[in-house]
Amino acid sequence: MADEWRDVALEDVADELTVGYVGPMASEYVDDGIPFLRSLNVDPLRINKNDLKFITPEFHSRIRKSRLTPGDVVIVRTGKPGACSVVPEWLDDANCSDLVIVRCGPQLNNRFLAYYVNTVACDHVAAHLVGAVQQHFNVGSARTMRLNLPPIAEQKAIAEVLGALDDKIELKRRMNATLEAMARALFQSWFVDFDPVRAKLDGTRPVGLDKVTAALFPSSFQDSEIGHLPKGWSIKPVGEVVDCVGGGTPSTADLKYWEGGTHHWTTPKDFSSLQAPILLDTDRKLTDTGIAKISSGLLPVGTLLLSSRAPVGYLAIAAMPVAINQGFIALKCSERASNFFMLNWCQTNMAEIESRATGTTFAEISKQNFRPIRVVLPPKELMAAFTAKVAPLYAQITANLHQSRTLATLRDTLLPKLLSGELIAKCQPL
Repeated sequence: MADEWRDVALEDVADELTVGYVGPMASEYVDDGIPFLRSLNVDPLRINKNDLKFITPEFHSRIRKSRLTPGDVVIVRTGKPGACSVVPEWLDDANCSDLVIVRCGPQLNNRFLAYYVNTVACDHVAAHLVGAVQQHFNVGSARTMRLNLPPIAEQKAIAEVLGALDDKIELKRRMNATLEAMARALFQSWFVDFDPVRAKLDGTRPVGLDKVTAALFPSSFQDSEIGHLPKGWSIKPVGEVVDCVGGGTPSTADLKYWEGGTHHWTTPKDFSSLQAPILLDTDRKLTDTGIAKISSGLLPVGTLLLSSRAPVGYLAIAAMPVAINQGFIALKCSERASNFFMLNWCQTNMAEIESRATGTTFAEISKQNFRPIRVVLPPKELMAAFTAKVAPLYAQITANLHQSRTLATLRDTLLPKLLSGELIAKCQPL
């Protein structure tokens, strides 16, 4: 019952509250060893492996105070202060810097605490940020964080209800990563390494291909300006293969462009949190009048969007008609070079795309510099075969994203009611 909940300070229900190692680290990193978490590795309710660093066992032993074990709760101090997650089982021994470390006592469930810190405690974190240059959340402020704490059984029940939804979302994310990797591997094999051509040249049947698909590949190479290419294939500037267009931003001071808008309008900011290269929604919408102010107008479903600045390199296929701001190059694709082909081509050639960016304040690649980049093109029949093989993968990715959004909406609806006690009487341990 909600009347059994009590107001406590975090330090009163934690066995230990400490902080990760603070000190110079650049010289301590090694290629392999003990995982070393930093603030960028901690997302709300998830530990990620983005640029994960490692330290030696010897250094790990010297800074044992900041050692992490599965079940510890970590709270980011700087960068994205307050982001909180539970250390997962796959990090059976790790260390960290710039994180508040909480080891829960018997009256506190770690997963419940993570949900609480990421939601209810946001105001406490924001009110206790210190520092003039870079604001941070310190361990002293974490100690005084107030919790509206139910009995431990109810904490576990709440964590299990919310955790079941988050586990399904995470499963969808991992499935999408696998599906995307499958599409990239096929592109690499067919259009970069030319594995089927090499196999036929050696007199063997290409691995994993049926006879009809295998017949679409030649059995020899031809010389070209960039080296050996499969016979019959061509090289074209990307600007001759797809239609490359830019966007714009109607005046944000003029409400007739924005108020009551229903047309999707995107900026690179929308792409910063994408977990798969599919755009389902945008933060802002335009009116008909706003759309008319953008020369490229409303781009069709399936348009491939490449961020051209701030930063260069975000990629996604639009799952709905969308207008773009000036931070994109939009690739309007066709059967000659499908959006799935061009998505993988951009990913594979991102180093060259980035190398053509210019600018002193921030890097930007213009359409003028992008269009001359050369694309190796297979015959139309082979392009169609690739598109047919990967289209179901991207369709499943899109379906998973929609399902994850539904699950996240349900979680976000339940979360405040569960953490306030409004639904606690209906929650039972699973």
